[in-house]
Amino acid sequence: MRRSVSIAVLTVAVVIGVGTVAVGRKDLLASAQQKPETTEVKIDNFSFGPATLTVPVGTSVTWTNRDDIPHTVVSTEGAFKSKVLDTDEKFAYTFGKAGTYPYFCSIHPKMTGKVIVQ
Repeated sequence: MRRSVSIAVLTVAVVIGVGTVAVGRKDLLASAQQKPETTEVKIDNFSFGPATLTVPVGTSVTWTNRDDIPHTVVSTEGAFKSKVLDTDEKFAYTFGKAGTYPYFCSIHPKMTGKVIVQ
């Protein structure tokens, strides 16, 4: 009798343990499959579009130069700085903390934009 009770208790413990692992693994897989959000800003006709962008923390923003002349993307507060981007070249930055990030083109300082991270 003791042996059958022990086996029954062990079986229940294993089933509960496997169920817990399966649920935990499902949550782990779901979070691993979530990719960081990405957003694109186009540089065209001497402007950044959109000029103001609001994104959640963890978002990667990619700037793509669609103009026929070179441009840069430079944070006014030193958070990021691209190399000179020729036509169709890209620069990306991932925003890891909330805040407002104004930026400009160092070649054409009147070109400005802003990323708001919430």
